[in-house]
Amino acid sequence: MYRFLHKLDVPLVQRAIANAEMRTSAELRVSVAPFFWGRVRRAAERAFARLGMDRTRYRNGVLFFIVPSRHAFVVLGDRGIHECVGDELWTDVVRVMSPYFKRREFTSGVLAGVESVARALAVHFPREEDDRNELPNTVDEGA
Repeated sequence: MYRFLHKLDVPLVQRAIANAEMRTSAELRVSVAPFFWGRVRRAAERAFARLGMDRTRYRNGVLFFIVPSRHAFVVLGDRGIHECVGDELWTDVVRVMSPYFKRREFTSGVLAGVESVARALAVHFPREEDDRNELPNTVDEGA
């Protein structure tokens, strides 16, 4: 995991999240997980809950869950988002990010994913005048 975080421009990713959240009330997080046994999707769901992604005002949290040791990632959205966009958004985001990850351009892949989500969610969850940052924009190093 350390090697991956060394390859990821964490400050740039955190700025991209902050900029995305200036356009939408959605809350975005990135979590980089250490090696583990089991299903990646299930681990992503646990991280989603651990990070409080399911406790936003509009249930519009989005988690980019990356497992470098497994060469896998999952993008999860909370119930409020899923009710508006269904599975299509997540399929599109994975399609946008995958080519970057295959080329080992991890920062560019995460930035492209964040931008794709922000653009789509700005339509359904525009930033409101009284919007506040409900979750930190930091990159989570898993647990």
